[in-house]
Amino acid sequence: MAGYVRLLTVLCTIWGAGALGVAEVGAAEGSGDPAPACRNSDPLRQPFFGDTHVHTTLSFDANSQDTRNSPRDAYRFAQGERMGIQPYDGDGNALRHVQLDRPLDFVAVTDHAEFLGEMEICTTPGTWEYWHPVCFAHRNMPGVGLMAFGFRGLVDKERWGLCGDDGSLCREKATEVWAEVIAAAEEADDASDACSFTSFVAYEWTASVGEGQNLHRNVIFRDAQVPAIPASWIETPSAVDLWDRLEAECVEGIKGCDALTIPHNSNLSGGLIFQSAAASSPDEPGPTQLAEARRRSRWEPLVEIMQHKGSSECDSRLPVWQGDEYCGFEKLPYDRFGGKQSPLVEIQEPTANNYVRWALGEGLRIQDELGANPFHFGVIGSTDTHIAAPGLTAEQGHPGHGGAGRMDASGPAPANTFSDDLEFGPGGLAVLWAEENSREALFGAMQRREAYATSGTRPRVRFFGGWDYPGDLCGAPDAVAQGYAGGTPMGGDLPPRPKGANGGPRFFVSALRDPGTARDAGSALERIQIIKGKLVGGAIEEEVLTVAGGENGASVDLLTCERQGEGAASLCSVWEDPDFDPSEAAFYYARVIENPSCRWSQYTCNAAGVRCEDPASIPEALEGCCSESHRPIIHERAWTSPIWFTP
Repeated sequence: MAGYVRLLTVLCTIWGAGALGVAEVGAAEGSGDPAPACRNSDPLRQPFFGDTHVHTTLSFDANSQDTRNSPRDAYRFAQGERMGIQPYDGDGNALRHVQLDRPLDFVAVTDHAEFLGEMEICTTPGTWEYWHPVCFAHRNMPGVGLMAFGFRGLVDKERWGLCGDDGSLCREKATEVWAEVIAAAEEADDASDACSFTSFVAYEWTASVGEGQNLHRNVIFRDAQVPAIPASWIETPSAVDLWDRLEAECVEGIKGCDALTIPHNSNLSGGLIFQSAAASSPDEPGPTQLAEARRRSRWEPLVEIMQHKGSSECDSRLPVWQGDEYCGFEKLPYDRFGGKQSPLVEIQEPTANNYVRWALGEGLRIQDELGANPFHFGVIGSTDTHIAAPGLTAEQGHPGHGGAGRMDASGPAPANTFSDDLEFGPGGLAVLWAEENSREALFGAMQRREAYATSGTRPRVRFFGGWDYPGDLCGAPDAVAQGYAGGTPMGGDLPPRPKGANGGPRFFVSALRDPGTARDAGSALERIQIIKGKLVGGAIEEEVLTVAGGENGASVDLLTCERQGEGAASLCSVWEDPDFDPSEAAFYYARVIENPSCRWSQYTCNAAGVRCEDPASIPEALEGCCSESHRPIIHERAWTSPIWFTP
């Protein structure tokens, strides 16, 4: 493979490789008229389930894996339409099909800003650029083409000569593709008073440094008033540069434009994503400064804690979290893409600073030092699908999401083999508490962090913090109204403690189980936990407390994946912090754990008739079924955004 890349580099040097110039950005046209109010609106807010991390054929890596579905296909799929996916036969007919059991409420298609123009050039015949060696490799040697684009664009931050001497041709084509992305989102968004589905104009900013350390962000716009071209990692070499560009060209440059950025896969950042956002290389992380801390809190109100490339909450392999059994959920065996993709990069297990819980504590420390918390963020989940299938999170029948995972587009539909790399999974969902299913309401929920993440299932979770919630609030018919009136919902800050009060804050948390579908009834609830982190003498101390439910003896029959035992349809608690110290800054978030169920890989093992005690029943491609690293059982879950206390 390395030889092919060197040959390709030589050919492209002869052909001519141009440097990237500065893009010209203008305002997209929009009516500016306010959308009608939704007839199904609730001032006490409703949970809306969606996916804010979706790749289609417009993304260079998905395109190289023969993903043919467009943003319009992704939006139709999200609303319940059946969709074909790779591989395809000689006549272009899909050999596999997927369909959601339950449609989503909202979706943001987030194709990579990097190489939008190149993909259009390389896949559209009729120009000499179409026959450029990199384009030829992309179409005929996908692995080589992917490496060529990745190394030159994501590592060297330069464009190939097919873009012209100043890169203008690729920027021109990217502008045309971006206009189609906007048009697809506008067509999908239900702007009537039915408000049945919401789409967001969005893209991914794909920063990768060093040995493939991931600093990626998804950029979500509030409406269709957006810049005429997305800012990519090639033009904006740090997250601070990205925010500068968005501020100048969106917030200040276009009336009605607003945006936010959502980091993802901190578990693959090699410890960098929660360092200074001003750094553009792993050699210069540096400390976070006050101005940056304030800006980060504004631009990044959310972080993606769960997707198909693992969970990023915490890690039970590390000493700090070995006492938390639920920190072992969906963990990768490496801490950067280079550890997976290159034999030259030593595989390293993640360190604590790869994880969201560490960042929440670090935010308290930085706030104490500087007066601002850069990691004052809520959490969501998403899929990061690279087959244009938002919300496809069911474990049973998981087809693989591609991207960094397995996606052999040239072979037949998988049989007696894993549909994805064993360490990957179906991903998660984003849940937003909003008055109605509209762009304005949902974007507002993202900005105020009234959001939670799930590992793919759909429990309904509420979390409020205050000072005087009554102990019997769980049984009150107006419990939610009291939750808002007496404190703050998930994502908020506790109000000042009332004068004369002596006790700690009280938290009202409730969860309703996922009602399931005809195909999968889903799992009952096992427990609700509250995770507390506090700053004591400059160090972070953590506690994990079960506040509702607990061990219930539920299990799974591994041979049939039938769930066994009892569980709860709902859990609720009003919990007061007994160890509260008003001089200590703290964060609190809730984690809802479901009864155990089979992981997607175990469904595959069972369908193939694998019995680990019988070597003759184990196909070579499914040896992972019986490996020590295989986790056949999982506890699906939800994580709420935190609630903070500041002295």
